[in-house]
Amino acid sequence: MKLQKNSKLVMIGDSITDAGRARPIGEGLFDALGKGYVSQVDALLNSTYPDLGIRTVNVGISGNTVRDLKSRWQTDVLDLKPDWLSIMIGDNDVWRQFDLPWQKEKHVYVEEYEATLDELCAKTRPQLKGLVLLTPFYIEPNKQDGMRAAIDRYGAVNKKLARKHDAIFVDVQAAFDGALKHFYPATLSWDRVHPNHIGCMIIAKAFLNGIGFEWK
Repeated sequence: MKLQKNSKLVMIGDSITDAGRARPIGEGLFDALGKGYVSQVDALLNSTYPDLGIRTVNVGISGNTVRDLKSRWQTDVLDLKPDWLSIMIGDNDVWRQFDLPWQKEKHVYVEEYEATLDELCAKTRPQLKGLVLLTPFYIEPNKQDGMRAAIDRYGAVNKKLARKHDAIFVDVQAAFDGALKHFYPATLSWDRVHPNHIGCMIIAKAFLNGIGFEWK
């Protein structure tokens, strides 16, 4: 596995990462890491590799776009001095274009998304042992659906930037697409964005496979 002994893993994103985590920093016992994929990642890492002492920190915030990440990057990433950083952002950047189509000031179009995420990666990558970029996703199998098509474009940005910044690329959308061959979308998420416990484990498994987790 790529994470080294005593690594500090900071995971940042929106509500899917947040999942009700503790404030101001999501770290500690019980539900401090939230009830989503971050807590599942931590549980699997530390139950499978108890000798490594991996420290997981959740700094997801519900409703965030990449703009919001930029505004809090110093305090919620750089000041925490992670060894490894995981970023999953983009659902709200896309979603606001569909659920709030007239409030254009809340829309983050793909050009701004790419430029901002690129800036954050460039600023941070030299200080990290490892960077993981996870695609945003939409739990919808129809690739012609407007929001699904937009999500795929934002996901392609993550793939491009992962190559540029020597990061691990995790295609979360592809992981959901595999599950959607067997599940109806509402089985995994009531709104096709916020996953239930099965959907969260799909994300967690995709992340862990990306970092070379050995399913002992």
